[in-house]
Amino acid sequence: MSENIEKFKELLADQTQWPLLYYFKFIIHNKQEQLDQVKAFFEDPATITYKTSKDIKFIGISCKQWMPDPESIIAIYEKASKVKGLISL
Repeated sequence: MSENIEKFKELLADQTQWPLLYYFKFIIHNKQEQLDQVKAFFEDPATITYKTSKDIKFIGISCKQWMPDPESIIAIYEKASKVKGLISL
């Protein structure tokens, strides 16, 4: 695990109580395949909202999901890192 990921994991563990309602935000190209990949990261009952850019080339995806521990958050970011062109905010 990279040093940055380990520091993020420690920060999450030290400063919050679990389970935690965590807010994820991603930006992707407006392609159905990418949207489906991102939606697959989350389980019900996740709250997912979408907003397209003015030129409709990109989609902002916001998701609130109850997470049981820091490892579950890291796992979603690791999945996100495999989606071509995805930006995590």
